[in-house]
Amino acid sequence: MVSQHGTCEKWKRIMPRWKALPEALAPSVHELFLRLRQLKDARELSLAQIAAKTGYSTSSWERYLAGRSLPPRQAVEAFARAYSADPDRLLALHEVAADAWARAAVPEQRTATPPGAPADPPAPQRPRRGRRVRIAVVAGALVMSVAAVLLAVRPWHDSDPAAPPSYVCRISRTDGLWYAGLSRTRTDLVQQGMAGAEVAEIQCLLKRAGFPPGDVDGIYGDLTQRAVRRLQTKHHLSVDGVVGPHTWEALRG
Repeated sequence: MVSQHGTCEKWKRIMPRWKALPEALAPSVHELFLRLRQLKDARELSLAQIAAKTGYSTSSWERYLAGRSLPPRQAVEAFARAYSADPDRLLALHEVAADAWARAAVPEQRTATPPGAPADPPAPQRPRRGRRVRIAVVAGALVMSVAAVLLAVRPWHDSDPAAPPSYVCRISRTDGLWYAGLSRTRTDLVQQGMAGAEVAEIQCLLKRAGFPPGDVDGIYGDLTQRAVRRLQTKHHLSVDGVVGPHTWEALRG
């Protein structure tokens, strides 16, 4: 019979310590990379195994999983189908992430004037007030783009499409396990920076266990991470702030 300590050590070997993703990534791009990392850890895959299954090189997957390069749609689809993941969900994440990635890369993709081509005449100087107006318009467009990305990745269930999701804890006990009515998973990896019903389920169960994470808003922020760490300390788990199978067991037990 494997002890709880031995099982924890095995899980830590399965799940490496990932380097933080670049801070400049758009929310949708950040979520895609996190999901790919989680699937790699959950399947106990090496980069060489992923390369053999998908047809994309080990060095390519190293760049993708480090957040330095966006994997093409075909690579994501091959990864999902090779390891029995949900391709529709991954491809939906990729579609939104690719759009955000392309918008962020536009300034770098402007080509120089070909040799011999007449140079464009210098743009007339505009009053500083006009420049401030343009900046305000661009900033407003970026805010709207980010809102559209979040709506596409995590569609709200409210009747108002612009309203944030509303989560209600409905605590119940079934077969000796606690549930909050938002997710029934006992294995999904959930960590800081993620959002959705699984995070809200964690927040409800943390409140029930006496480790308040703040508002039940479905966003895995600093307060939720600190509450998870306190729970892990109490149950003698690896204190990493990541909710995996053993932390789910502590929450539901």
